[in-house]
Amino acid sequence: MRILVLGAGALGGYFGGRLQQAGAEVSFLVRPRRAAQLAERGLVIESPFGNATLPVSTVAAEAPGSGYDLILLTCKAYDLAAAIEAIRPAVGPGTAVLPVLNGLSHLATLDAAFGREAVLGGLAKIQATLAPDGTVRQLNDWRWLTFGERDGTLSPRVQALAALAGKAPGIVAEAVPDIMLRMWEKLVHLGTSVIGTVLLRASTGEIARAPGGVEFMAKVLARNAAIAAAEGQPVRQSFLEDIGRVFADPQGGYTTSMLRDLEAGERIEADHILGFLVQAAQRAGVPSEIHEAALLHCKAYEQRRDAGRLPGGTGPG
Repeated sequence: MRILVLGAGALGGYFGGRLQQAGAEVSFLVRPRRAAQLAERGLVIESPFGNATLPVSTVAAEAPGSGYDLILLTCKAYDLAAAIEAIRPAVGPGTAVLPVLNGLSHLATLDAAFGREAVLGGLAKIQATLAPDGTVRQLNDWRWLTFGERDGTLSPRVQALAALAGKAPGIVAEAVPDIMLRMWEKLVHLGTSVIGTVLLRASTGEIARAPGGVEFMAKVLARNAAIAAAEGQPVRQSFLEDIGRVFADPQGGYTTSMLRDLEAGERIEADHILGFLVQAAQRAGVPSEIHEAALLHCKAYEQRRDAGRLPGGTGPG
């Protein structure tokens, strides 16, 4: 299987490298600095499931190549437009595009660019980081890659990817017939986590230890579940119970990447997660004032960041 991976950061580097170990012919579409780093050191992965240093093939946006069976899209949602233009020359008649971005709003954008039949549903669950020297470090045992056709069929292409990924060290891969439900469940989880940790600037455990914190998170979780149900994707009760326990744990240390990005003065995916949920809540008639407050908080942060007025003078202004 010929695979193009957009980027070789924490997520793309990890999954792309593991798929190469499984026997795929993988190319990484990267910027010149990352290409030079990979040429000098190789793709270095440090993981509880085995370290690896892999010689890898890189391509540039000016000449991404063609004939790919799969393109793995691992960008942030706010870089989607640029990512589409970067991969557009590489998408052929038989190419499947597998996005593992947060949220769901990217699906309509990709459908418009490449046609609905080309775009799979997908999600990744992994905690990894890209060190300054280019090393991809996996931080815990999360290593899940879930994907499927959005019409619910288990097509030959998703079965082939599942068979390939099943041979890869350090990946738990699954082709599923209900990928849209899985994506909505992730959004219910992520949306609740983001609203709590970003709006309150705290970990889930810190929120749970604060007066009213458990009740607040339970209310947001219930509203997000109601949004999903109104969109035709009622989440499983077992899922709600599992996630509810995470939010009620006073010893929990879970935060979100959006909170970490916000505290570091980086760009955030406010529109793609919170903005999407606000609109969905309003369509469904679900009370949305908490969602709106979280979105307002993030949009005000973006204004301050753009003006270069964050603590320490961080931001692009």
